Amino acid sequence: MSKPTDITKLTFEEARDELAGIVANLESGGHSLEASLALWERGELLAAHCQHWLETARNQIVTAESVSE
Repeated sequence: MSKPTDITKLTFEEARDELAGIVANLESGGHSLEASLALWERGELLAAHCQHWLETARNQIVTAESVSE
């Protein structure tokens, strides 16, 4: 099994896609409790990373709008 990619190096799209894959994987079931928890924890980190990207983009838009006024 390969080592998971460092989340901080992922683009928004990469993190979003991996998160969607984790959700589908968890929904399919059949994992041990430990494997499910590991997936869940990675999913939480990916969700936080995506949220950070979105907040950064929102702040850039607000800044650009205030400069153009």
